Amino acid sequence: MIDDRLHDADPYRPEIIGQLDGADQTLLEEIMSADRMPAPWRRRLIAPIAAAAALIGVLAVSAVIRHQRPETHEADRPAPTTGADWNALVLRAAEQNPRLLIQEPGWKITTVYGFTENSGTMRFTKGDHDLEINWYPAKEYPGYYADRLDVSKPEPGKVDGIDGNIFTYDASDFAMQLKPNGDTFAELRTGGKWTRSAFDQELTRIKRVDVQTWLAAMPPEIVTPGRADEAAAKALEGVPLPPKFDRAALNAVGTNDQYQFGAAVAARVGCGWIEEWQRAKQAGDQVALEKAADALRSSHQWKVLQRMDKDGDYPEVFWEMADQTAAGKPPAGYRGALGCP
Repeated sequence: MIDDRLHDADPYRPEIIGQLDGADQTLLEEIMSADRMPAPWRRRLIAPIAAAAALIGVLAVSAVIRHQRPETHEADRPAPTTGADWNALVLRAAEQNPRLLIQEPGWKITTVYGFTENSGTMRFTKGDHDLEINWYPAKEYPGYYADRLDVSKPEPGKVDGIDGNIFTYDASDFAMQLKPNGDTFAELRTGGKWTRSAFDQELTRIKRVDVQTWLAAMPPEIVTPGRADEAAAKALEGVPLPPKFDRAALNAVGTNDQYQFGAAVAARVGCGWIEEWQRAKQAGDQVALEKAADALRSSHQWKVLQRMDKDGDYPEVFWEMADQTAAGKPPAGYRGALGCP
């Protein structure tokens, strides 16, 4: 997510800094898991779509870590060109994941990110309890399992018929790593005030559902494929669009909360304008150069970024990249920091 984590102090994702795995991923997890970060700062560290390394890869530009989506087999397929095709792609991707929901009143879905490929994130919240589920490609399971062996001895567990292993970080922090199911596997991680008995009990209330039930469970603020057009229109209000901007591509960003969807929109617009600035600079097209610079400077007034600013740091990173480009010095690491598609 853009910010939703360097993961509450355990950034599972191997794509957070480039493509980490094995010892590198374990080291990053141990560094980040020293403390469970408060929610506002988590939101400031994990981008919906994005971001590979404003802190590590672009130290001179920003102090925020972003993660970038890994390439998948979908990248080799011809890109759909209509909203209906994009929605079908998203639905097929959702069907590839073991869709899990907590079947108990009181839990609310508060974060959703991805599900356009074989990965994604959901967080459920109830009072002072969080439960996050992350999906990853099945081929990465051996590396993740090996990493978790450094956390604790695995204990067998099960979620709605799917076998897995429970790992204990401390007395109130647990992870349930499910074995691969098709092209993916899922890992559940607690946040907040848990006990082992409460975690074991909650695992019995998590069920697999069909994709339509899964999508129907999303609260109104979550951008599902059917809500993407309306959400895109709101996000693009007052935003100047770069040449060749493909609005239909926003239907392919999956199922996301408002922050993650907003970052997906901003990334496509901002990256398009930076690329146009670079093209105009190389071509000596002064008119186009000024137009691109003006568009990037105007990003401080974009409502989509202003709405996001209270929840995370993606807008600050975006504005820094935009301002430096408009000043004639586009940062070398802007694609990773903004999460360019």
